[in-house]
Amino acid sequence: MLSLTQVRQTHRRRRRPYSDKQHYQEYILQRIEGYKNSIGRDELLRLGDEAASELQATAEGQFVLTEVLMLESVDRLIMKRLSLRPYRRWKQQFIRLRAAQRTPTHWGLEPHCPLSPLLPRIEPEDAALVVGSAAAPTTYLLAAHDAAVTFLAGDLGSVDRVESRMAAEALSSLFESYVTQFDPALPEFLGFLEGLDIVVLDPGVLLELGGPGRNELIRDLQRRSRPGGVHVILPTCPAIAPEALRSVYEGWTQEEETKRKRRGTQARHAAGLILCKPTCPEDTP
Repeated sequence: MLSLTQVRQTHRRRRRPYSDKQHYQEYILQRIEGYKNSIGRDELLRLGDEAASELQATAEGQFVLTEVLMLESVDRLIMKRLSLRPYRRWKQQFIRLRAAQRTPTHWGLEPHCPLSPLLPRIEPEDAALVVGSAAAPTTYLLAAHDAAVTFLAGDLGSVDRVESRMAAEALSSLFESYVTQFDPALPEFLGFLEGLDIVVLDPGVLLELGGPGRNELIRDLQRRSRPGGVHVILPTCPAIAPEALRSVYEGWTQEEETKRKRRGTQARHAAGLILCKPTCPEDTP
């Protein structure tokens, strides 16, 4: 993820954004895999038989029937069944759709939601972690900006809804989700996550933990964040205001944009908190 300084000075990204061709290939793959998962084994076997018959009829003994050819032939049959659009027709709609998906209002968020200041800084495949059911809409917004998003929630219903929406909006290629209990064992569960660029936290998940447990979870998420990474504390829990967690972020800096917003015309709305991890140890000049 780009820093504020990098955005202001160069407006250049360190990683290339995905091309429309890459998005199209992901769209096709997601639709094909979704169809395979929606049909039974018998129907899938019939598709394989149909693909094999077509290959044998057209090959005329010129090549050996391999597993790769079979898979490609099955995929072509599924594309035909689903009437998937060719690239040129798909691109016309995709450009409009992706532009809409990259706005907070598309997901029911306020235009000046706490995540808005970070959107110009997100780069393709930035590692993002979204924690808590109330933070689910930010999952879609981050994925629309090509971040690699992991979503955690305490109930299966929330995870199922997010997975379905991500698939319907063709955003699930860099997305993972897990159902987990928010208890002292969570840091061990998160062992596979390191070098996070963005963490979005719904403070509501902390209600189940005592004071020491809350601090330990936040500090664990801090350790998993890379230097210069950011944490976004959402105003989603009336019982725990974002500012109440500021003391746990000793040494982290608060983004100036959220400070200005708090003093400006948006102050009447509940504001979140954006905190940035130091880029070097505190004793380093």
